[in-house]
Amino acid sequence: MNTKPFGCLTAFGLISALLTALVVVVVGLTRGDVLFSPGALNSKAGAMLGGVTSHAGLGGNCSACHVAFWQTASMADKCVVCHTDVAVQQKDISTLHGSLLKYNPSLTCRTCHPDHRGPTITLTDMSKINISHDSFGYALTAHPHQTDGTPFACNTCHVNGYGKFDQTVCTTCHQQINANFMQSHLQVYADNCLGCHDGIDTYGHKFDHSTAVFHLTGKHTGVDCGGCHTGARTIADLKATRQDCAACHQKNDPHNGQFGTDCGACHTAAGWTPATFDHNLSSFKLAGKHAGVACTSCHINNVFKGTPTACAGCHADPAYHAGLFAGSACDQCHNTNAWIPALYTGPHPNCGERNCLQHHRATCADCHTANLMTATCLKCHDSNNPGERGGGG
Repeated sequence: MNTKPFGCLTAFGLISALLTALVVVVVGLTRGDVLFSPGALNSKAGAMLGGVTSHAGLGGNCSACHVAFWQTASMADKCVVCHTDVAVQQKDISTLHGSLLKYNPSLTCRTCHPDHRGPTITLTDMSKINISHDSFGYALTAHPHQTDGTPFACNTCHVNGYGKFDQTVCTTCHQQINANFMQSHLQVYADNCLGCHDGIDTYGHKFDHSTAVFHLTGKHTGVDCGGCHTGARTIADLKATRQDCAACHQKNDPHNGQFGTDCGACHTAAGWTPATFDHNLSSFKLAGKHAGVACTSCHINNVFKGTPTACAGCHADPAYHAGLFAGSACDQCHNTNAWIPALYTGPHPNCGERNCLQHHRATCADCHTANLMTATCLKCHDSNNPGERGGGG
């Protein structure tokens, strides 16, 4: 039976255990990397931060990054002591780190930047996390695969690191897909791809304009985007494009502004012709035979404003009038229903009242068969002087 006060623990054994524990503590405090390090730190040289140019320079100083269990600070708090630029980004959601924390608050620095994996292994590894690219303002909906069918990797587009994105990557890639299209596209919209594209639309297909306020119909469906959205650089520019006809067509207006800027009053998107115009809206109303006359019959050379409204502006005095009514208004005898029958109500030269009353039913052509300067009674009478001869009709 063991009668020692502490069983198998002798005084020597206790002293040895205490000395061993003391050595472990001292070594842990002075060279903790030897006892607990899971591997060598990254040694890739960069800018001077915290007095070192790489994590390897912190070897042996574990407390520079790691916190004791009794401390309230986190390891992420230690990171931003040196990486002050990241600390600034975390407060700005327009930056990489600010956006990451906003949409993924559970992320820590070590989630994307693990170390102790060897001196040459990269400090950025996003393969073990699932980050929605939508949170950066650009979805990957239209970019599931590359042209060869392989999935996109982060560094496929982020060739210069993940902190920022160089949009020349877009043009370089898409020029390889369709060089002619990209050349014309760049000429119209320049190279601010992210100003208009949010990654949701399907590249290679036309934008569904029926989802916009301005629907494309008729001839408009065949117009290239740049035909209307000239000089657009952002989505805001696209939405601000004018929707009135004059915005695109005024420069080629064949009417020279005579009808204002509302092309839709006469034309439709189906084509410039046929066109309709409500002439009743003008000062010259169309009635009778005028309603069926072609526009160009009165509006010569597409001149509309200032077209004369007097009859003589279109109707030359006929030879039958023999110059008797030159310059007079046609509507003294005629109306818009037809030239004949015509009714003359003015004074009749060389005609007595009795004869005029007898002849009130006759037309001009009954007596003036050739023109108004000559007359004959023979159409109705046996003599050209039936009154003197006693004849009558």
